[in-house]
Amino acid sequence: MDLNVLYERGKKVMPGGVNSPVRAFKAVGTNPLFISKANGSKIYDIDNNEYLDYVCSWGPMILGHNHPKIVESIMDVIHNGLSFGAPTENEVLMGELITSIVPYIDMIRMVNSGTEAVMSAIRLARGYTKRDKIIKFEGCYHGHCDSMLVKAGSGALTLSTPDSLGVTEGTANDTLVAVYNDISSVEKLFTQNEGQIAGVIIEPVAANMGVVPPRKEFLEKLRELCDKNNALLIFDEVITGFRLCIGGAQEFYNVKADIVTYGKIIGGGMPVGAYGGRREIMECVSPLGGVYQAGTLSGNPVAMAAGIAQLKVLKENREIYDKIDTMAKKLENGFKSIAEELKFPICVNRVGSLIGVFFTKEKVDNFEMAKTSNTELYAKYFNYMLKEGIYLAPSQFEAMFVSYSHTEEDILRTLDCAKKVLGNLYNLRKGVF
Repeated sequence: MDLNVLYERGKKVMPGGVNSPVRAFKAVGTNPLFISKANGSKIYDIDNNEYLDYVCSWGPMILGHNHPKIVESIMDVIHNGLSFGAPTENEVLMGELITSIVPYIDMIRMVNSGTEAVMSAIRLARGYTKRDKIIKFEGCYHGHCDSMLVKAGSGALTLSTPDSLGVTEGTANDTLVAVYNDISSVEKLFTQNEGQIAGVIIEPVAANMGVVPPRKEFLEKLRELCDKNNALLIFDEVITGFRLCIGGAQEFYNVKADIVTYGKIIGGGMPVGAYGGRREIMECVSPLGGVYQAGTLSGNPVAMAAGIAQLKVLKENREIYDKIDTMAKKLENGFKSIAEELKFPICVNRVGSLIGVFFTKEKVDNFEMAKTSNTELYAKYFNYMLKEGIYLAPSQFEAMFVSYSHTEEDILRTLDCAKKVLGNLYNLRKGVF
């Protein structure tokens, strides 16, 4: 089947021919792949072309695609029905599992996506503190709920303006934007809005401007600021949760969050999300408290079965993290060696199994630095790597994900392709960047 023909058909019935914008491949100047199947570290398009996958469904496939224990768990439950809109045993089992392995979480509420988890967590923070304003960080993505679709105005310390049509100025005005890795920008916002800030939400490792780790003690100082100002600290762990380590960023950095949000990694890739935190905070959620949130598909049996299977594998085999970190470090070192050998202008950031390769000479530790990347060059790199059978994120400002299914052979093949592609790009530019 012709991929381009299918894309044209899709454009007639879906906006842009896709159901999520980044899938359209606009940032890399080509038409999207249509995937038919996946297994382990590989995905296959509708023409059965094989690609080594570093997108991993945007993170949740930490064990790799089509893991047998997850597939088996799904097959065990689907014959009983797909959704009941009523409690099931697996919801309780999932809650017990998460609260037993993640530090500082006493109670959890299942939802259906990371966006829904963030939306609910923000409402909860406002309901608990009886305050309206939320601080977020430029370049951190927290789903497509209205209050998070904002960007900085003329400066990082101003009130935000809507970043999407359909988001009202009134909604945006309750969201304040700080600079990631700059604690002074957060301090100024607290000073300028004394007694009005309900909470601070952050990706503890920014992974939607590429991968940008927190500076030393940045998260600790953020915790101190929230305590000082009686505000809640919200960790958006849609990407880092159960990926950096079994306890997520709270365990990895030894920093306590008041509320944590999760996405599809707790469903083995199925549509699911969750938010959790201290008991006194979570008891504000309906039906115990006055913060309303509901969902017919929340905690549905299929997603719960898949998620329990994946989390049990991770809990019982923690050496998995050593393996994926080792593979990711080989990639990081390999990219850096290639760049040094070719004198190619790239910055490589890594935290655990998350990797960001930026096409810039600058050290990237915030959104402004990330924006110095040469996106045109990244687009060429992406397309050449795709021709070599390496599937990367179709945007400079996304992460590479390494899974437990990625082998040393996969890593070496990726680096061989990267050296070939970067070498060709260097020659095309005649060594001038």
